[in-house]
Amino acid sequence: MSGHDFDLFVIGGGSGGVRAARQAASTGAKVGLAEEYRMGGTCVIRGCVPKKLMVFASGYREMCEDARGYGWDIGQGNFDWPRFRTHLHEELDRLEGVYRKLLTNSSVEIFDARATLKDSNTVKLSTGDEVTARTILIATGGHPYMPEMTNAELGITSNDIFLLEELPKSILIVGGGYIACEFACILNGLGVEVTQYYRGAQILRGFDDEARGLIAEAMHERGIDLHLGTNIVEMARATEDHLAEHGTDSDAAMGADVGLSQALLSRDTEGSGPIWVKATNGKERVVDAVLYATGRVPNTSGLGLEEAGVEIGRRGEVVVNEYSASSAPSIYAIGDVTNRVQLTPVAIREAMAFVETVFRDTPTPVDHELIPSAIFTQPEMGTIGLTEEQARDIEPIEVYCSSFRPMQTAFIGRSDRVLMKLIVSQATRRILGCHIVAPAAGEMIQLAGIAIKMGATKEDFDRTVAVHPTMSEEIVTMREPVRAG
Repeated sequence: MSGHDFDLFVIGGGSGGVRAARQAASTGAKVGLAEEYRMGGTCVIRGCVPKKLMVFASGYREMCEDARGYGWDIGQGNFDWPRFRTHLHEELDRLEGVYRKLLTNSSVEIFDARATLKDSNTVKLSTGDEVTARTILIATGGHPYMPEMTNAELGITSNDIFLLEELPKSILIVGGGYIACEFACILNGLGVEVTQYYRGAQILRGFDDEARGLIAEAMHERGIDLHLGTNIVEMARATEDHLAEHGTDSDAAMGADVGLSQALLSRDTEGSGPIWVKATNGKERVVDAVLYATGRVPNTSGLGLEEAGVEIGRRGEVVVNEYSASSAPSIYAIGDVTNRVQLTPVAIREAMAFVETVFRDTPTPVDHELIPSAIFTQPEMGTIGLTEEQARDIEPIEVYCSSFRPMQTAFIGRSDRVLMKLIVSQATRRILGCHIVAPAAGEMIQLAGIAIKMGATKEDFDRTVAVHPTMSEEIVTMREPVRAG
C-alpha cells in the first residue's frame, strides 16, 4: 500500500462510489468508504427508486378508470399516503442494508462519517480520525438547487417529497426539467392539484421538440395547470388576508381555515400552512406547498478539494479528463459531482472504467455516447441519440415519425396519443436518434438502444418483422420519411 492506510478511499456511498469500492476490492486492493448520510446515495434513498415507486402508485387511479371502460366493476378508492410512505421507507431501509452487505462482503471498510480532504492523500473524518490513501475517489453526487430569493426556505425540493407526513392538497412546482415534470405527473396522479411554472417557452429543454410538445399536451389533458414563460417573483407564508382573497388552489371556498391545521413536513420548518406566491405574470395564488425543481448542483462545497489541488469548474463540479482523473494526480471523481451526465447507470459505468484504469492497468476512457434514458412522466418518454433539431445542425437527415392513438386507450375513448420517431442520416443511413412517447417508453428505449448503439441503419429496422399488435411495431413499420432536412 506504499505506506498508506488504504489503496483506495471512496468519499460517497451512492451507486457509483459503492460499485467502484467493490470492484477495486476485488483486485486485492484495501478499500475504505465514507458516507455521511445513508448508503445508496441519491438514486436509492431520494431519487430513482422512491420516485419510480411513486410513479407506480400514481398510475393506479387512471388504471381503475380504464378498467371500468373495459367492463370491470371497480370503485374509485382513496390513496393512503401514510400507508404507502411506511412501505416505501421499509423498502429503502432494505435496499440500504443490501448496499452495506455488498460492501462488507467485499471487505470494504465502511466509515459512517463526513469525509473531507486534508491533502491529496489524507482524508479527515468527522469522527476526528484521519486516514491516508494512495488514491482517493470523489463520488459525493449532487443536491437540488434552491433559488436565492426572499422566503425561498418555505419551499421544498425533490429530497423532501419522500419525507412528507401527508400529501398537500395543492402544490406549485417550479421548473421544467424532467424532475419537475415527473413529480407534476406523480402528484397529479395521487390526487394533488398541481400547478407548474416554467420560465422557458416549453418544458423539457434539450429533448426533442415534437416529443416534449406531446408530453406538455398530455400533462394539460390530465389536469396539470402548466404555465410557460412564468416564474415566481415573490413568496411568503399566507396570511388570513391572502386566504380570504385567493383561497387555496385545493379549495378556495374554505377560506382562512384551509391547511392551517397540519404541518406539511417531518423536518423542522419555521411555521407551517399555506404559501402565497406572486408570478411574473402578476397572478397571485395560495397553495399548500411549493416544490423547487430548478436543477441540481455538485456536492463539492466544504470538501477541501481546491486546497488539495483539485480544479473546480464554474458550476461547482470536479473537472476531470476522459479517465475521470482530476487535476490532482491521486484524486479521481465520478458521477454527478463531475456534472457530466447525471444518470445513475452512467456513474456506475464511470466507476467500472475508473477501476479498469487505476487498478487493472487497462486505461479505459468513459463512453458517454448514445446513452438511452427515460423520463417517467405520464406518458413516459424514452430517448437516445440526437434530437431532430440537433441532427439538422450537423448533417442532412430524414425524419420518420408516427403519432397515433394506442389501441388500449382508444377503445375506451381516451384521447391519449403516442409518438414513435427516428432520426436517420441521409449519408450513412444510421439511426442518429430515437424518441418514444408512450406508456412503458423506458422499457422500449432500453431495447432499441442496443441496436442503435451497435450502429443500426434504418434498413436494419425495416428488415425486422413487427410484433403485432403492439405500439412499438411502428418503430419497424415506418417506410417513408415525413420530412427531410
